[in-house]
Amino acid sequence: MRDELSGLTALLAVAEKRSFTAAAAELRVTPSAVSQILRALEERVGVRLLQRTTRSVGLTEAGARFLAQIGPAMKSVHEAFESLGEMRDRPTGTLRLTLPRYGYEEVLAPRLAGFLAAYPGIKADLHIDDAFVDIVENGFDAGIRVGERVEREMIAVPVSGDIRMTVVGSPAYVAARGKPKHPRELREHDCINSRGRTGDGVYRWEFKDGAKNLKLAVDGRVFFNEWDLMVGAAVDGLGLAYVPESRVRKLLAEKRLVSVLEPYCPLFSGFFLYYPSRAHVAPKLRALADFLRVNRRRAHMPRERT
Repeated sequence: MRDELSGLTALLAVAEKRSFTAAAAELRVTPSAVSQILRALEERVGVRLLQRTTRSVGLTEAGARFLAQIGPAMKSVHEAFESLGEMRDRPTGTLRLTLPRYGYEEVLAPRLAGFLAAYPGIKADLHIDDAFVDIVENGFDAGIRVGERVEREMIAVPVSGDIRMTVVGSPAYVAARGKPKHPRELREHDCINSRGRTGDGVYRWEFKDGAKNLKLAVDGRVFFNEWDLMVGAAVDGLGLAYVPESRVRKLLAEKRLVSVLEPYCPLFSGFFLYYPSRAHVAPKLRALADFLRVNRRRAHMPRERT
């Protein structure tokens, strides 16, 4: 197939330039190489395609008919190669990403409009899924997840600050039940539990007690698989909720919620954009990585992991 393509390319060049020398210059080979390629093509098809004289070269009747048939197809092939070159040099195409809803709201939603305005040739195909997805198997360009969920062999680019967790309740609930002084005192409280959307068990709340890591199974009568619903239940006085601080910052400022156990609430690794290989990274993906990294909201970030 490679020989046929090179032969057709040489035939087109000679027919256009009417000269082996000019065609060779365009193809960046020697005139003798062009002559050998075309002789080999004629031998394979069994028909003379070119009339050669000492002064000029032109198409035979068979050559002209053949060129009329293959010309449009070869033009499409060349245009396809030019299109690949454009995609290599300029960020274009559809960028397929998988990310959880929280990752979209925290990382991508505030910056998506700016990114698409900066790169009008890129389309975003976003799949919101809290379950961990194999991006290679499912044909995604990249994913966005918290750092602890990104596989070690992936290239991981930090795109957010660390995530601080907090325990919150309504002022009325705290006034009635009191503030726990230590995470173990949560057993005396109604806790709004969470479970994953993917059939995971009930989440165990995590705390830092000095150098110790604590994971506690808390009790409560209400379960959700959405942080926003947990926050709403806490505002309604149904109990204490364990949620990212960013989800309740405004409610805390408005004093619709109060935080407890602040000294014990941990920081978790923030969100990372991850993809499988550094080799031949598509310009559209590199553009997104650079945009999110440059425009992250916090200055203190972990280094890019390789």
